[in-house]
Amino acid sequence: MRRLTPLLFTLGLSASAFAQNQPSTTPDPIISKMVQEVSEKNLRTDIDKLVSFGTRHTLSDTKSKKRGIGAARNWVEDEFKKYSKANGGRLKVEQDTFTIKPDGRRINKPVVMANVMATLPGTDPTDKRVFIVSGHIDSRVSDVMNATADAPGANDDGSGTVAVMELARVMSQQQYPATIIFVAVQGEEQGLYGSTHLAKRAKKEGWNLVAMLNNDIMGNSTGHDPEIKNTTQLRVFSEGVPATETPDEAKVRRTLSSENDSPSRQLARYTRMVTKQHVPGHEVVLEYRPDRFLRGGDHTPFNQQGFTAVRFSEMNEDFRHQHQDLRTENGTEYGDYAKFMDFAYLRKNTGVNLATLASLALAPAAPENVGVLTAELTNRTQLKWEAPKAGEKPAGYYVLMRETSAPEWQQKFYVTDTKADLPHSKDNFIFGVVSVDAEGHESLPVLPKPVR
Repeated sequence: MRRLTPLLFTLGLSASAFAQNQPSTTPDPIISKMVQEVSEKNLRTDIDKLVSFGTRHTLSDTKSKKRGIGAARNWVEDEFKKYSKANGGRLKVEQDTFTIKPDGRRINKPVVMANVMATLPGTDPTDKRVFIVSGHIDSRVSDVMNATADAPGANDDGSGTVAVMELARVMSQQQYPATIIFVAVQGEEQGLYGSTHLAKRAKKEGWNLVAMLNNDIMGNSTGHDPEIKNTTQLRVFSEGVPATETPDEAKVRRTLSSENDSPSRQLARYTRMVTKQHVPGHEVVLEYRPDRFLRGGDHTPFNQQGFTAVRFSEMNEDFRHQHQDLRTENGTEYGDYAKFMDFAYLRKNTGVNLATLASLALAPAAPENVGVLTAELTNRTQLKWEAPKAGEKPAGYYVLMRETSAPEWQQKFYVTDTKADLPHSKDNFIFGVVSVDAEGHESLPVLPKPVR
């Protein structure tokens, strides 16, 4: 089968004009530098500190200064405040508290929970976009209701929590037109309570939440049964059909067969693209399902509220060190200890998050009302759209194109207008449109809807 070579073309410009006006096609050196500033030493030190609290079970002690979920939350909050102080007070730090009543399942008493949040406000008052990156701070052993036994939770999900902390430390040294929220959520193991609270809050308060990145179990490079070591790949899970799809939207999806082009799937492809640019030798593997087989995570409540959200997880999990009582059986040690993690691998996975967040937060907002004209039967494809109404004005737009059977975008065409006329049939290709600034930062793609 013929395959398209990834190429960049220009529409409506001479070769000399294209050379002068096209956005930069080289990786942003500031983003690449930030990726390099992610510290493996910090990640390891922070994991050790989280483990030192004994257990971080959601139902554990909240009064002690040395043990339990309360001590862990307070420590993360203090670290966020240190980062903020070091960077001119840019981070707005809080514990967003909420109460969960007994649910008859994994909550057996009223519990005051808290998400530890560090918000980096955007510098453009007209740009209301919000981006969230999360890991869950709570841990558990074999019995999900055991709130007293030691539960180190080094990889599940100390890895996601310390990644979020390191992202806050590094990224708060720079400024972005859009807002970024770094959050350690609570209650994942008891039923996604912290992320559900935050997703509902975002919906209720009308946040323009563009993308949510969930990091859960992403710091071990060696799986078990079978034993496979993989230090160069990271999985990203994304829903196909949006959880909040309306009957009218379902009709359009079935007509276009666009079940592989949900906003969350576009975000997953985006993470793969920027990883190639900024994390050399590392690869994001696209997993076309909402989460691991029959499982879920803290991105799920965001999908359920209609937001674009994905999950990052290591390639091969080791279940001997996940949800396990601390013990040795038949010579095999069980338990989620830091010694079973790979911190160089965790560093690269944190870099994937940084490259994604920084690229999105620096890019212009996505084009609006993107449509493909259908008034005439033709083998050409005519597209039109509107410039984003708020934030930075794009330098131009890329029209993306791929064969209907291709998993990733294969070609891109640069235009400075808000329309494009391509000599390629909409019968044979899928198209998307992104905004781009002069430095080459791209928004998430928007698929065109049929218009007459």
